[in-house]
Amino acid sequence: MRPVLYSHPFSSYCQKVLIALYENDLDFATRTLGEDDGAFEELVAAWPVKRFPMLKDRGSVIHEATTIIEYLQVHYPGPVRLIPVNEAFAVEVRMLDRVFDNYISTPQQKIVFNALRKPENRDPYGVREARDMLDAAFGWLDRHMENRQWAAGDAFTLADCAAAPSLFYADWSHPLGDRFANVTAYRERLLARPSFARAVDEARPYRKNFPLGAPDRD
Repeated sequence: MRPVLYSHPFSSYCQKVLIALYENDLDFATRTLGEDDGAFEELVAAWPVKRFPMLKDRGSVIHEATTIIEYLQVHYPGPVRLIPVNEAFAVEVRMLDRVFDNYISTPQQKIVFNALRKPENRDPYGVREARDMLDAAFGWLDRHMENRQWAAGDAFTLADCAAAPSLFYADWSHPLGDRFANVTAYRERLLARPSFARAVDEARPYRKNFPLGAPDRD
């Protein structure tokens, strides 16, 4: 049986896993949350936290995008090795994965979730904190990417799977503008990567749901 991914095309963390699947042309089935009958109920039954993506495979249930990618590499290895064999290199890749998830994706989502709230429940101070975090992360990343093709160097890795949707949506929520040229160039390389370009195209029909208004680009 094929692994089954419970996901939604517009979700950044689902896109992170999709990039890994597409990089190695892996065969899998999809249960689209909110569209496939019973998909969300199945997810909640297996994972009451109600977070996705979730992978079901061979009697196992795997949560969290990073762990799913690690699982795929162990059980469905392909030509693109997203976590390096070299242990020191793998440590850097995993560190960068956490940087993109925690310091770009998380504050970006805080801005989006705030926009979804009723006006009386919004948190302008929290949004300011999120924007400050994004500026700090962008500044660090701009220096980090000065002489790099991909996040960890010359090879496309787990870190880039995390970076692609994080930077994609972060630039929508807190535009890079012309402040961080190296980050902007890296974001453009990620958008040109076929695996991520495919995920972006699959999510286009849902852009109307972006609460801040999806920009007329990308």
